[in-house]
Amino acid sequence: MDIHQHSATALAALGHDSRLSVFRLLVRAGPDGLAVGEIGAHLGLAPSTLAHHLGTLRDAGLVVQVRQGRQIFNRVDFDAMARTLSFLSAECCKGVSVVTDDAA
Repeated sequence: MDIHQHSATALAALGHDSRLSVFRLLVRAGPDGLAVGEIGAHLGLAPSTLAHHLGTLRDAGLVVQVRQGRQIFNRVDFDAMARTLSFLSAECCKGVSVVTDDAA
């Protein structure tokens, strides 16, 4: 998947209030991440709803899930987050050319 497609997928996944809240919580948690139950407790999300949102973030490449015993820990893929942020800011303030419609 190229950076443009990856960024579009990542931003689409973050375009939902609950997923954005989950992602921001995991960013705050740092590299150790949080267990599914801890995320649910912090955000008040039902387990099935949370599983759906975590799956979407995982499929977008923003969250990595690791099973430890009976628990599944979720952490942000900080490299993927950095690539997405870099994509958004790569051409900041470079200017744009004015496009004219010569056919009119």
